[in-house]
Amino acid sequence: MTSTTTEQLSATTLLRFATAGSVDDGKSTLVGRLLHDSKSVLTDQLEAVALASSNRGQEAPDLALLTDGLRAEREQGITIDVAYRYFATPRRRFILADTPGHVQYTRNMVTGASTAELAVVLVDARNGVVEQTRRHAAVAALLRVPHVVLAVNKMDLVEYAEPAFAAIAEEFTAYAASLGVPEITAIPISALAGDNVVEPSAHMDWYGGPTVLEHLETVPVSHDLTACHARFPVQYVIRPQTAEHPDYRGYAGQIAAGVFRVGESVSVLPSGRTTTIEGIDALGESVDAAWAPQSVTLRLADDIDVSRGDLIAPADDAPAVTQDVEATVCHVADRPLTVGQRVLLKHTTRTVKAIVKDIPSRLTLDDLSQHPAPGQLVANDIGRVVVRTAEPLALDAYADSRRTGSFLLIDPADGTTLTAGMAGASFATEAAPDTDASAEDAEWDF
Repeated sequence: MTSTTTEQLSATTLLRFATAGSVDDGKSTLVGRLLHDSKSVLTDQLEAVALASSNRGQEAPDLALLTDGLRAEREQGITIDVAYRYFATPRRRFILADTPGHVQYTRNMVTGASTAELAVVLVDARNGVVEQTRRHAAVAALLRVPHVVLAVNKMDLVEYAEPAFAAIAEEFTAYAASLGVPEITAIPISALAGDNVVEPSAHMDWYGGPTVLEHLETVPVSHDLTACHARFPVQYVIRPQTAEHPDYRGYAGQIAAGVFRVGESVSVLPSGRTTTIEGIDALGESVDAAWAPQSVTLRLADDIDVSRGDLIAPADDAPAVTQDVEATVCHVADRPLTVGQRVLLKHTTRTVKAIVKDIPSRLTLDDLSQHPAPGQLVANDIGRVVVRTAEPLALDAYADSRRTGSFLLIDPADGTTLTAGMAGASFATEAAPDTDASAEDAEWDF
């Protein structure tokens, strides 16, 4: 790569996006077509795909094989795991997560879309909006993905008919809008033939909108973390205690959001103690200010107790501290999540013991109704939970911050991730913990 090309890529913006849709809607073919037609595939990759396609008796290369890397995926012709691909055009760099379509792999879509700024939901033009389409739209809405593209695929199999596209676009747009999705763009495509993927289609002159790639290149990317509430989860305490730095004490980590400045008054949570930022070290040099997502070391004016898992935030804009967490979750483990279960809750760099106090409801994706008191959540279920933690947490609402409003529930026995959570109306309580909860926590030692 030449230095000029490197400079061009460093100057372009980055878009993280995910693809989703029902089984056989053509997600992997669309991704393969994007990579192929944007000239983001190496020659040896194309040769490997052509050989694999030939061995399966196909005359033309199957572009879906560019992303379906697992042997089971190629044998079954489906996507099982999330496939990440990195590519770039002169206008933008991309990180793509190709997620599975099967119902039992909905949790993989949660993984792929959790950091996405845009989701491409595919629909087969012959089948229209199906249950899994609604499921993926709901997941995108819950994860607050700001942009959703409806790609109505296989238009070549409905003779590129505008009414077929219009009916699907109208139904999906109404459903997604009811979920609170802020922006929906519908594009008619044929991933197999390449219509409206990278190049405009000659078969759909009735469509005057952008191609998929053109929309991906031009959609506004609004992941400016510097405009968010400033948050700094402490990862590590640095105390060299050397002759050169006998009294140095710094708190290292990655700024999750916002901007921190020398001289600013900050609070250390969950203790609530306040101090000021005496210095900021970045890449071995002192700076006056630092912003997300930089990794820096903060030096504080007062010698107070700060350790890994604490959160540093502006004194006048600190999140509430609570031990009662109410959240929307997607259960990702094969074993169920039950009321009374003991778990670990991991929030940023802090991990605390917790107990599932209640599962008030499970979401029914067909009609978005709430099934009350299900008793448990099984794999791929989306529901509400109430969790009581053994120690206070400085938790933002997920609606305010995707970084500091999210958490994981983990099995303490083997470290398995059980549930991905998005904090809702968490609140601080002045009430003392009840006797039963305290007794349970006292009996639970590592």
